[in-house]
Amino acid sequence: MNEGIQTFPGQAGSGALASQRNRVLRNTYWLLALSMVPTVLGAWIGVQTGIARAMSPGIGLIVFMVGAFGFMFAIEKTKNSAAGVPILLAFTFFMGVMLSRLVGAVLGLSNGASLIMTAFAGTGAIFLGMATLSSVIKRDLSNMGKFLFIGAIMLLVAMIANFFIQSSALMITLSVLAIGIFSAFILYDLKRVQDGYETNYITATLGVYLSVYNVFSNLLALLGIFGGDRD
Repeated sequence: MNEGIQTFPGQAGSGALASQRNRVLRNTYWLLALSMVPTVLGAWIGVQTGIARAMSPGIGLIVFMVGAFGFMFAIEKTKNSAAGVPILLAFTFFMGVMLSRLVGAVLGLSNGASLIMTAFAGTGAIFLGMATLSSVIKRDLSNMGKFLFIGAIMLLVAMIANFFIQSSALMITLSVLAIGIFSAFILYDLKRVQDGYETNYITATLGVYLSVYNVFSNLLALLGIFGGDRD
């Protein structure tokens, strides 16, 4: 009789629960890989058309904030419906377009293409490292969430403040902190899926995608500052 046995998230559960967690994790990885396609497409279209570069920095910031939070709200509302995946992919296309300003600036450097590939490889290495850690670490990391959330909010506020201050030293510092915080977020979000705390693969993909996006963009910005060859 199993009437007295309860299974909680984070504990070893039945074969059915383990299978469900593996399915959510597998779907998260597949959807994350798929989301890179519209991101790259959006960045390419953005570079070719100059749509993001045509906007003033202030307008660009407003469009980014409104668009990103609007899409995230829509994804959360549709995560359990057939519309969830298309809206998520539309969001990743939008994020690619918004990334095109940075990508275009780096491509303007004589070694820009190699810097982008280096940032891509570095982001991939960080993701692989965090994914491996998430499967090796046995302890519950759910308490990390509140600290990472506070860190991300403080980082966002500081970045918005620096938009007006325009401090290069602060921008570099914030980029380094962002890489650290969002690398930890990748570990945290993947561990939540593996421990059964997150059971919706669309929500899981959104979280991991945002972390990967932030790691890549901040790594690329740092490479552009310190490794860029200017003619």
